[in-house]
Amino acid sequence: MTLLFPILLSLRVAVLATAFTLVVGLGLAKLFVSRAVRLRRLWESLILLPMVFPPTITGYLLLVVFGKRSPVGALLAQLGLSVIFTWVAAVIASFVVSLPLMFQNCKAALRSVDPQFENAARTLGLREGRIFLRVTLPLAMPGILSGTALSFARALGEFGATLMIAGNIPGRTQTIPLALYSAVESGRQVEANILLAVTVALSFAVVIVVSFHERRGAVARGAQTAGKVEPRR
Repeated sequence: MTLLFPILLSLRVAVLATAFTLVVGLGLAKLFVSRAVRLRRLWESLILLPMVFPPTITGYLLLVVFGKRSPVGALLAQLGLSVIFTWVAAVIASFVVSLPLMFQNCKAALRSVDPQFENAARTLGLREGRIFLRVTLPLAMPGILSGTALSFARALGEFGATLMIAGNIPGRTQTIPLALYSAVESGRQVEANILLAVTVALSFAVVIVVSFHERRGAVARGAQTAGKVEPRR
């Protein structure tokens, strides 16, 4: 049970964080690709900051935002809610650090879609929402799924930000990276090796998924290119 808890918690945190990241990252990518957003570079820089920040800095900023002395923390306290040093804080930390990966991959995937297909759908009378769901999204899906896999891996391996805002509390907020750190620090080599083996297995699975969807993306791009070639008369 000691080792099962951090494994199950890590999977739960990674799945939830990836789900939120997919919705937010895809929505932001669609917004920035399809519209002229004011101060676009500033907003994109803010989204990408967690990618270049040290994780402990990101965790400290989250601690400041959700702390009891902040407006957000005070509001949560009035509602009887607490985020700091809970598993929810681990989800928030994983979401923040994995969002840049999802945003970048979704933006690149949406930009790779040939506008001719969307224009053809417009000539058939489809509305923009249906064009996105029936044309743009399926063509961009390989890149979006790759971003999802990479975001899941990032969320699964998050350490510094999680340690700052959620703590390393066994049986409560201890994820696989935190449990591995504690096991190594305490000299529990067997536990550390088991956690390492689980992490490696999950990482290999993510790599296989990313490689598979990269191949699908290459095939889809080839099909788009072939569709532009007019047949000989």
